[in-house]
Amino acid sequence: MAAELVELKHKTSTMTKPKKIENEESWQISTWTHRAWLTTGCAAVLFSIAKSIHLLNLHAPTNPRPWLDSILAAFIAYILADLGSGIYHWAIDNYGGPNTPIFGSQIEGFQGHHQQPWAITKKQIAINLYLTAASVAVFLIPISILSSYPPLLAFVGVFGASEIFSQQFHAWAHTPKRKLPPVVAALQDAGILLPPSQHAAHHRPPYDNNYCIVSGVWNEFLDRSKFFLGLEMVFYRVFGSMPRSWSKPNEEWAEISGKN
Repeated sequence: MAAELVELKHKTSTMTKPKKIENEESWQISTWTHRAWLTTGCAAVLFSIAKSIHLLNLHAPTNPRPWLDSILAAFIAYILADLGSGIYHWAIDNYGGPNTPIFGSQIEGFQGHHQQPWAITKKQIAINLYLTAASVAVFLIPISILSSYPPLLAFVGVFGASEIFSQQFHAWAHTPKRKLPPVVAALQDAGILLPPSQHAAHHRPPYDNNYCIVSGVWNEFLDRSKFFLGLEMVFYRVFGSMPRSWSKPNEEWAEISGKN
């Protein structure tokens, strides 16, 4: 009888342990829904860029001007995507909460990110990017289908791609350099992707700077010009809402221990 009880106890613990681990790690595991949205967003981006190139080859195969216009549009899109990522990051870092309609889960994730910045490096790529990919897909697909202007298609394609992968650039900024692919580390060193040394300032008191997470090229200008402080003053005067950054930093902002 004793032997049977020991065997039953062993079987029970063996059966329940994987479920416990699955629950603990569900926040970092991608589902098929996450992968579907990421695939849709990437497909929308690729379609837009491919259509731009196809139209250039079709209507201006030897005329350099449309090609130069499209390349310039793509470059401007990448620069503006960094600004867009900073404004969005600032907004969800400082306003709203888990119960905010539509954006609640991202607000909770970004605000909680200050306590566990290393956690973003543990997430699988689809669960990290699917929300932005879904948003980009919804807005980009109609433009890509209806437009036949190559510079516009190049602009929205590169802007959309930059926004989708901004969270991955963010994750790489928290990843030890030894764990990064050499090309990613080189792009960070060149300032093409968000450098870890720059983003580290965002995770130190007073937690109100360096919001941009694509390349970080806008961070110095925005912080020196007090751009976000100006927005906060406008929001406070119009809506009476105080940003989290006006509060004295407390345990909600402080990083807790973790492994990277």
